[in-house]
Amino acid sequence: MSTLANQLASAEREEVARAIRLLLARPLLTEAADPTGFDLVRRRRDPLARWFDYTCGWSLVVEPRRGYARLTKVRVSPDGSRPARRARSGRAPFDRRRYVLLCVTAAELLSMPMTTIGMLADRVVQAMAADRALAGFDPVRRPERMAFVDVLKLLESYDVLRVVDGTTETYVDSAEAKVLYRVDNTLLMRLPAAPVGASRLAVPQEEVPARFEDLLAGLVTERRYGGASADGTADDTHAETAATTDAQRNLQLRHSVLRRLFDDPVLYRADLANDELAYVTSLTGRQILRRSVEQAGFLLEERAEGFLLVDPDAIATDVRFPDDTSTARVAALLLLSPLCATPVGLLPEQLAEAGAELLRRFPGWAKAYQSEEGPARLADDAVRILLDVGLACRARDRVIARPAAHRYRLTETTGPAPKNDPPAVAATGSAGEGDKQ
Repeated sequence: MSTLANQLASAEREEVARAIRLLLARPLLTEAADPTGFDLVRRRRDPLARWFDYTCGWSLVVEPRRGYARLTKVRVSPDGSRPARRARSGRAPFDRRRYVLLCVTAAELLSMPMTTIGMLADRVVQAMAADRALAGFDPVRRPERMAFVDVLKLLESYDVLRVVDGTTETYVDSAEAKVLYRVDNTLLMRLPAAPVGASRLAVPQEEVPARFEDLLAGLVTERRYGGASADGTADDTHAETAATTDAQRNLQLRHSVLRRLFDDPVLYRADLANDELAYVTSLTGRQILRRSVEQAGFLLEERAEGFLLVDPDAIATDVRFPDDTSTARVAALLLLSPLCATPVGLLPEQLAEAGAELLRRFPGWAKAYQSEEGPARLADDAVRILLDVGLACRARDRVIARPAAHRYRLTETTGPAPKNDPPAVAATGSAGEGDKQ
């Protein structure tokens, strides 16, 4: 009997670890997109909810009947490093116009269980015309329809919109396109992850530009850590204890460190505040860190420079490096050699020259960059990837390799490579691929 109990306990630990990594990669998990993964999360939702709450202070909501699980991931500090992206080829990030359309469209969808693309567009036109702070929406113009389609495709990817009849992309070519949607209003309301509603931060319109950074930070201010609330006032029910207690400080330190560890590719000691570093190097902090990593099924690499998590099954990985799926990713891997060989970093001109050298070595490769400005664009795209995965940073006007970049060593294979491609390369080591959701 004890053997069976041990086997069941071991199976539960393995399933919980797998589900943790699955949710880290896909904080909004739907039954339609991944029936097997959703079933796993549904069965283990109680230990999962406890793990995320204790380790990162994130809440997990599982709705078995509605077919979705939502992990509300709150970032330590808001930034634009993980933008919404267009579903079309190229995966370009959303611009300001698309974000505005996304907010207005979502607001209009809250009261519409069913809609057509034409009716929704008319509602958006009216809503934006009624707000003098917004530029009007004109579906007659093709660029506007393209932006609107990008917003709708994003909501489709979240399973908020389900196409009943027609195809969303047809709206790009004609404003008369017929598309029918079913709207999941409950799931739509689950999308915002900010612990503070934007309405609580309402300020006069003319003050928003000057206070934007403070307002953005206010959206992710959490009362559980004590102090003032997001709107600048103390918690109404505990105004007399607004000062942060030791327990609240320790809770905040645990969550801030472990959120970054489980959400970023690499966590460097140099990026931690003094109190965060003291916590993670303390006996208690190290025990909690190692236990949490083990429970999630990761391998922890701890170095003098920082920490890195490796998922041996690549479940939690949504962005891989190395990766040869695009020219820029191959170039990023190849640029690591000159970057690591130059401790002081490379100037933009030196990076452009490195890009030009790659294009000279492989004249049939990277045809999209075979132009006068091509080498600089190739270098810029490659550097952006290195910045995203924590292998490089900017220091004034230079790009500098970070410690994790030195884990890679390229070796050329002896077999013949395709005519228009660079020689096949192998990279030893792997970055701690992080969740970009």
